Amino acid sequence: MSKRQRLWLHVLTYAVLIIIAIYCLFPFLWMADTALKPMNEVRTSHPTFWINHLTFSNFSRVLWQSKFIRFFGNSMYVALATTILSLIISIFAGYALSRFRAYRGVKVVSVTLLLSQMVPGVLLLVPLYLLMKNYHLLDTYYSMILAYTTFMVPLCTFMLKGYFDSIPYEMEESAEIDGCSRVGIIFRIILPVSIPSLIATALFAFVNAWNEFMFGFVFINDEAHRTLTPGITLFKGLYTTDWGSIMAASVLSVVPVVILFIFMQKFLIDGMTAGAVKG
Repeated sequence: MSKRQRLWLHVLTYAVLIIIAIYCLFPFLWMADTALKPMNEVRTSHPTFWINHLTFSNFSRVLWQSKFIRFFGNSMYVALATTILSLIISIFAGYALSRFRAYRGVKVVSVTLLLSQMVPGVLLLVPLYLLMKNYHLLDTYYSMILAYTTFMVPLCTFMLKGYFDSIPYEMEESAEIDGCSRVGIIFRIILPVSIPSLIATALFAFVNAWNEFMFGFVFINDEAHRTLTPGITLFKGLYTTDWGSIMAASVLSVVPVVILFIFMQKFLIDGMTAGAVKG
């Protein structure tokens, strides 16, 4: 291939990537654009991307005239608790599936975890609701944390297992010779070299718990425990919808996830690649 052909190939590649990026970012840009418009421009019959009168009144109304901050804090608490609990369980489960493959029943557990990902969450909504009701967990953080962790653990386990498989077993044998216990091996040998995979898994669990709507909407009727995604729907009334406030709240809810991905992008790519290729 000549130099000119390679140049055109690069130009074509970047042009396609730019078009795809614009296509993916357009909903978020339109959301941010709507959040910065006054009400008369939002409800116009001929909407445009151009803002004639820039305003931050929608953000001010969301932050100071609603319970958005409380909903934000509730979501942060539930998402962090789900992430920590999912990581703790997945670390030990992933290590067991990685290192005890020769034992009877390990493959059965692996297949069961894989099959569990094929079950839609909506099918378990009624059983989980009845379970939470019987244990008096409705309108509490524990109902959401337990439900989210139930769905996070299987895939988090497989992500960590894929990375643990790539760690040479000789490192553990050397630690065992020095008298290190199995738990000590996990915390002193396995986890320090698995930081990229741990961060990628933690981001996956956090984002899924942060964005979840269905269980939070059904399990929580108390505004003191309501999370962010169901809380945003409160801006939609019976006869009118405050689109400016909904878009402003949506933009603010995306900010933590965007910040996490910006600062953790390198670890996320390394962790996902290692778990997918080496596993």
